[in-house]
Amino acid sequence: MEKNSKSKILIQTLVLGSLSILLYFLLYYFEQPILDLSKQGGWYFIVPLSMAFAFSIVHGAFTGHFWDLLGIKAKSVKK
Repeated sequence: MEKNSKSKILIQTLVLGSLSILLYFLLYYFEQPILDLSKQGGWYFIVPLSMAFAFSIVHGAFTGHFWDLLGIKAKSVKK
């Protein structure tokens, strides 16, 4: 892996990791208002679904970059 590419992945990993930590902090800090909002019924079921989607995207991207940084790749299955 090229040095410039590796430093770019490192920066992206740190940004995504920080964003993931921020999302978890906000989830726990605003736990009760989020629960109250999602208990209202109707279209408010979108609140926890959209939060789960955001967590999935950010944490998944962070994890992918993290493993790339370590040089660990999935083994391809040959048929």
